[in-house]
Amino acid sequence: MSQSTDHQAHPGCIWTHSEDILLERAILMFPEETPDRWHKITTQIPRKSIIDVLEHYIKLMQDTNAIDLGDMDQYIPSIWDLEGVGEEEESDSKERKRGTPWTEEEHLLFLQGLLKYGKGDWKNICQHYVTTRTPTQVASHAQKYFQRQKLDNKEKKRKRTSIHDITIKDIPSPHFHIL
Repeated sequence: MSQSTDHQAHPGCIWTHSEDILLERAILMFPEETPDRWHKITTQIPRKSIIDVLEHYIKLMQDTNAIDLGDMDQYIPSIWDLEGVGEEEESDSKERKRGTPWTEEEHLLFLQGLLKYGKGDWKNICQHYVTTRTPTQVASHAQKYFQRQKLDNKEKKRKRTSIHDITIKDIPSPHFHIL
């Protein structure tokens, strides 16, 4: 079972994937303007205190901000040699399921959402533009897109063509919509 946090301060502080999903749903159910929002969110997650929920939410926001800034080095220490890690386990278990590649249509919708909502508002881009993807998938796609944009032309030519080469400048007009 995966654990999303390593806090040990409270008995209910270890978060399962299912509890993360309950938190995401509760956050969507109770928008920021909801009176007693965090109390209501906490009632949706069994065995978690309001402190557990708030601490976990703050940690998730810090992680999201790091993704937005492309600052993932803090999560993967350079001393790790990841080659060969987990190979023994994978041979016994099911093969890792790979994500579905983004279509050009989804990428263009992502770019339109980026124009309207800006960098970091992955939830709205997901809800109003790329409805086939989760906010986490949109954030991951954005991270790859912005990393690709930082490359100069020489570096891009050495790499194979990518959907991330399609930029906002390639959208025909500000009124372009794929529906």
